[in-house]
Amino acid sequence: MPSFDVVSEVNKVELANSVDQANKEITNRFDFKGSDSRIESKELELTLFADDDYKLDQVRDVLVNKMTKRGVDARVLEEGKKEKVSGNKMKEIIKVKNGIEQDAAKKIVKMVKDSKLKVQASINGELVRVTGGKRDDLQDVMQLLKKDVTDLPLQFINFRD
Repeated sequence: MPSFDVVSEVNKVELANSVDQANKEITNRFDFKGSDSRIESKELELTLFADDDYKLDQVRDVLVNKMTKRGVDARVLEEGKKEKVSGNKMKEIIKVKNGIEQDAAKKIVKMVKDSKLKVQASINGELVRVTGGKRDDLQDVMQLLKKDVTDLPLQFINFRD
């Protein structure tokens, strides 16, 4: 029976490369000279540091720009709240979404069921498996999800006939 899996994964290597490139650009840019602006990364958490709120927004813009150039979807970033560190220095902790959360998976399953296509969708951990009788129905589901799910980047893997 034909099936495929719907996942939302981030390429960690490309994410690390884009963080490195963003840090390199921040150290070389004229408007950041003499400031303590940088991005620190550990696993799926990025910490942005800057001297003030405006520069913190600029650091995030540089990061998003580098991520886009390296093919990492910016929708994987979950903005945190901005905090004062010491004096007027600011930091922001950004979480990187990896996998489909339970609520989003339920919305995807409901969307597939409401489409009236002859397919079944089930949640398996951090992915959604879609099975159906015809390959064309599965491709219709892919098009539906690409069009309707806009809050997180989806990939379709393990397509089997």
